[in-house]
Amino acid sequence: MRLLTIAVLAACLAATSASAQTIEQMAGQMVVVGFQGDDVDDRSVVRLREEIAAGEIGGIMYLKTNVASLRRVKAMNEAFLAAAPDGLPPFITIDQEGGAVERLTRDVGFDELPTALQVANRRTPTQAETLYAGMAAAIGELGFTVNFGPVVDLAVNPNNQVIAKFGRAFGKTADVVVPYAEAFVRAHREAGLLTALKHFPGHGSSTADSHEGFVDITDTWKEAELEPYRRMIADGLADFVMVGHLIDTDVAADGMPSSLSPEWITGVLRDELGYEGVVISDDLEMGAIRDHFKLQEAVVKAVGAGMDVLLFTNTASYRPGLGDEVRDILVSAANADPVFYARIEESYARIVALKQRIGD
Repeated sequence: MRLLTIAVLAACLAATSASAQTIEQMAGQMVVVGFQGDDVDDRSVVRLREEIAAGEIGGIMYLKTNVASLRRVKAMNEAFLAAAPDGLPPFITIDQEGGAVERLTRDVGFDELPTALQVANRRTPTQAETLYAGMAAAIGELGFTVNFGPVVDLAVNPNNQVIAKFGRAFGKTADVVVPYAEAFVRAHREAGLLTALKHFPGHGSSTADSHEGFVDITDTWKEAELEPYRRMIADGLADFVMVGHLIDTDVAADGMPSSLSPEWITGVLRDELGYEGVVISDDLEMGAIRDHFKLQEAVVKAVGAGMDVLLFTNTASYRPGLGDEVRDILVSAANADPVFYARIEESYARIVALKQRIGD
């Protein structure tokens, strides 16, 4: 099964050079959206294939509602891969951490994994890599190209509502978290999959959930929460870094969430930690963003801050044309501002370089 997927990917990558001809194509690669539908012939899925073929979006995100059966998932993903233009396979993304955060479940015949905390408590990093290798291979056989993990948050707040509550962190310190996170990444790379370190700059000390609204970490966040990123970036184990919607007025005095903050993305992540790869947002429809910023404002601020890929689950109020809306905002801003145009070109170059590694 995996051989067929690799063959499709190889054909995509060998088709032509991945050089965009227009600002529309470059902007399109920066957009990843969720969708409705669970079958290759569903109207929404057909539309996505057409958008991928036209270079109008860079990828799609699966939620549990898109998974009716493993057979259907594989058929949809092979159709998405086959539609890809210019040697640019789509980011076909999923959250499959283990524990509570799994889109592929035993209900459809997929082997579920323990939480990150359980893995760290019961297995060595070497044993964890074997465990994650099985999961990654199974995800890869279905045609996914990106798994949004590992969580590299430090579980320093035992009452944390979004990380500690669900055992999503491997532990409380970087010395515990990093070896297991590295095992997760290596296992996925062996299967030809990309991964995303999350949730920068650190969600483990927070006292609220960014799905619901603003999360201020000014009084709880510590420099130690950057250490997993520092080490894994230095070791070349960061494909994506996913930025959360976290406020720290000691870093961004204007109170801007980290996903829209040049101080965090350009200042800390790129300049201080030396990260040169692709930065992706956490879902820009979370309450922390949706309740405080209009779509155009969020998109322009995120990209201006240094974001490369904009992620929308498209669940707040489903719109089949959401990808078009986001791309149009990017193109309009680029046409009005040469600096913003250059910012899109920069993101596009990073995305192209990362996509060339899919399936390796």
